[in-house]
Amino acid sequence: MADGGPIGSALAGLALTDHHVHPALGGELTRDRFEQLITESGQAAPAGTTQFDSQLGLAVRRWCGPVLGLPPSAPPEDYLARRAELGAAAATSRLLRASGIGRFLVDTGYLADGMLDLTGMAAAAGAPVTEIVRLESVAEQVARDGVAAAEFGERFRAALWQRAGQAAGVKSIVGYRFGLDIDPAPPGPAELAAAAGGWLREVESTGQARVTDHVLLRHLLWAGVERGLPVQIHTGFGDPDADLRRCDPLLLRGFLELTRDRAVPVMLLHCYPFHRQAGYLAQAYPHVYLDVGLAVNHVGARAAAVVGESMELAPFGKLLFSSDAWGPAELHYLGALLWRRATATVLRQWVEAGDWSLDDAIRVATMIGSGNARRVYQLGGGTGD
Repeated sequence: MADGGPIGSALAGLALTDHHVHPALGGELTRDRFEQLITESGQAAPAGTTQFDSQLGLAVRRWCGPVLGLPPSAPPEDYLARRAELGAAAATSRLLRASGIGRFLVDTGYLADGMLDLTGMAAAAGAPVTEIVRLESVAEQVARDGVAAAEFGERFRAALWQRAGQAAGVKSIVGYRFGLDIDPAPPGPAELAAAAGGWLREVESTGQARVTDHVLLRHLLWAGVERGLPVQIHTGFGDPDADLRRCDPLLLRGFLELTRDRAVPVMLLHCYPFHRQAGYLAQAYPHVYLDVGLAVNHVGARAAAVVGESMELAPFGKLLFSSDAWGPAELHYLGALLWRRATATVLRQWVEAGDWSLDDAIRVATMIGSGNARRVYQLGGGTGD
């Protein structure tokens, strides 16, 4: 951040609030596994190519290498050898602590072997961790525990109220499981019971409790609204399980109309490449917020373009920082570093052009980096200071 001037210096000293993130992997990683984790593809790179030859791969070598004691842009084999030499626990802790993230709001609904639990994540990062409860995970646990179709709605509601007792918010992956082009209204009791019956019979016969029925997903989403905590919704970019054509946040307009007067914040996660559409929704609806997490890591050196575009329409009190890191702690570190650099670059240009004052630039950067999340999730602290 040395080239960021006063704005960069202010951001470098800001303890960020990562409002949507996943646990770090604390175990050792082979090269093949590491490469799988720096792409959303889920597939191995074709013969003769490597995932390190990507914006994210180059960013890992350029920025994470020095944290682990290497020169910038060391070759991939040197980087991974150094990581193994330090050991996974030491490398993970170094990267998490170097991120400057002061609080993590962790989605625990999608885990892999070797991922840190909430206590382990807090210890490795040296920062407080608060849970975000995934709605679909709660429903699937209710199904595994056994429930009659007619009782599913109430049993899910009770489980959610208990499970989210200490949580900062809840999250829906309806975009992954069906698409955002859902009927925006909550299902009625008969419709819900019929859908639950079909799903529960499937769970019993297959042993797999993966909820994909659009009626059930609508019920879970509306129960999340009723719970009263901020509701995070995956939109936009993600792995190929999500049909990107059906993940445009504009498809949620009907749902946003119906929830507008509920005083429950709706947090549009990730959004890229629909971040401009999300910015419009944040301007049009008082309860809508957004971030460009995940994309910032994957676009790497182009992060300033995405961050700048996210600030075109959205009111600045509606933008939040998120890394959406899942897996190696390099992603948590880069999510913070690349966002700081991109934000400093964008705001510095506006200040130098005479469009913004320096004081406003630092104030807005601080709001987005931490203050807005503290306010919306009621984490304590001020409105953006």
